[in-house]
Amino acid sequence: MLEQRIQQHFIDSADLKYQSAQTLSKPIAAAVQAVMACVTSGCKVLVCGNGASNALAQHLAAGFVGQFERERPELAALALSTDGAGLSAQAETDGRQLFARQVRALGLAGDVLLVLSADGQSPSVLAAIEAAHERDMTVLALTGRGGGLVGPLLRETDVHICVPHERVARVQEVHLLVLHCICDGVDAQLLGEQELLT
Repeated sequence: MLEQRIQQHFIDSADLKYQSAQTLSKPIAAAVQAVMACVTSGCKVLVCGNGASNALAQHLAAGFVGQFERERPELAALALSTDGAGLSAQAETDGRQLFARQVRALGLAGDVLLVLSADGQSPSVLAAIEAAHERDMTVLALTGRGGGLVGPLLRETDVHICVPHERVARVQEVHLLVLHCICDGVDAQLLGEQELLT
């Protein structure tokens, strides 16, 4: 019984990824282009999310500053969730402004803010989007569950990658794949196409 339940997780995850490939490929390509415009003009990518999305934010920043699968020059990226002292100080005052304050302090016109929110409802992510718009930054939003409150906040120049699923675990699994696609797409644009290893 337990093994069947585990196998069902694999099947459900694979099915969602397969079904989402065509729908999400266009906004993912737009996200790659936005990141390319940012990094090739000397700007930076700020990334944020809460909980598991925080870990995904750090994963993306590490892939940009370090490398994804190929050696290349460093790309300026920063996960906004890594300053423990700063975060705990901000949480004492207004946790909703957790990321927004960092965006206002660090973000400049031409930078990109990439937010991750599986349900699109996180107050700290919503405030970060508003702060990014104040700074004339492009926002890339990875959501699920129909986009929640994030969708209506986005501008025409922003990119919304909304995973068509209600279950948070499935949405986050696709978010990880999307981040890998963005890293690979940026590398392909910078370094040239390379055959995908299977």
